[in-house]
Amino acid sequence: MKIVLNVAVFVFCLAAFSCKENKSSQAEQPETPITFTVGPAPEWTALLKREHGWFGGDGIFAIPFSGVDQSTGTNDSIMFLFSDTMVGDIEKGVLKPGYAMINNSVMMLQGKEPVSSAAHFLINKGADQKPASLFVPASPETKKDDYYWLGDGFVNNDMDGSLCIFAYRIRNTNDGSAFPFREVGNNLIVIPKGTRYPFKEQKQFDLPFSASKDSLTTSFGVGVLSNTQSAGAPDADGFVYVYGVKGRAKELVVARIKPAQLTEFSSWEFYNGTAWSSKPEEAQPLVDSVSNELSVTPLGNGKYALIYQYAGLMPTIYMQIGTSPVGQFGPRQIVWNTSTDITEQGLFTYNAKAHPAISKPGELLVSYNVNCFDFAKRIETLPDLYRPRFVRITFNMPEAGK
Repeated sequence: MKIVLNVAVFVFCLAAFSCKENKSSQAEQPETPITFTVGPAPEWTALLKREHGWFGGDGIFAIPFSGVDQSTGTNDSIMFLFSDTMVGDIEKGVLKPGYAMINNSVMMLQGKEPVSSAAHFLINKGADQKPASLFVPASPETKKDDYYWLGDGFVNNDMDGSLCIFAYRIRNTNDGSAFPFREVGNNLIVIPKGTRYPFKEQKQFDLPFSASKDSLTTSFGVGVLSNTQSAGAPDADGFVYVYGVKGRAKELVVARIKPAQLTEFSSWEFYNGTAWSSKPEEAQPLVDSVSNELSVTPLGNGKYALIYQYAGLMPTIYMQIGTSPVGQFGPRQIVWNTSTDITEQGLFTYNAKAHPAISKPGELLVSYNVNCFDFAKRIETLPDLYRPRFVRITFNMPEAGK
């Protein structure tokens, strides 16, 4: 079933006045609203349903090696980032003993089509030859047993083609709660161009403005928009926008930086609602109740689609249309309801986002994750549960200039 929705994005025209011939102003006319249809993308969902090796993961960000997020070419390769990852074997729907969880992994896709033979799930091995996380915290503020979940990233064509990945430094609390962990730091991983898997040549930076000791913790890197000519952005302004989620209200905030200065943290600017400030504490929310992973994608015509899952864990995926990378964003529009995936008590979905790198022109592929409480027990009875699902938004955009 597909859903047709109207997004009320109004652009008003300035009336022409004539003091002699026309004493009344022309009526303000809204432009034709953006319409779109939404339906499942089963071919992409099926790509991640696997029975050997990598068989589950969450997170999921798609990074084109060209650095061009919305390229129409088909020869680009895509790196998919996953956070907590399951490795093992499923036979006839039964998870075999000996499976393992690692904290992050990647998949390389040759081309932009969901072809199983072109998808290579790369599982790092430790000194004991057992599955191990690919990216391990090694920044100055890292403590023993910290680990990384991965945020968004991009190939920085303005910084010698380096692969730049944001990461959340996580520490287990072992407090017996449903979520026995906490974020203790926000990091940036920079991998020089030409570095081959497993990316041993890398630099790790602690972001200096991500507080992690109070209820107003801000996590940057939940979404990245490279709004530059080198990234092929349709309305490029030369900045990379790094989105963050602040506090328990899950408020969306944003910073910007010239891509060549990405690691010069003193040069970052934070949007305060009306202007840009050098003070991170002055960042003001664009919207609230977003998810811990999300996306802001240019649609052309000066429009930007913010896509997220409401309050992180609620089943509704929303889209809001803005007129710039910082909004203002229009009303929430329902894209999809994930309730059909919540087939048993204790299941939940989370962290919806769009993936322009693997979307065709006029479309956006959107993923969301499926998980469960009491994971250690449920994964053995539902071994193919823990993986992303995909839906497709198809837009009917107004022609440029209309």
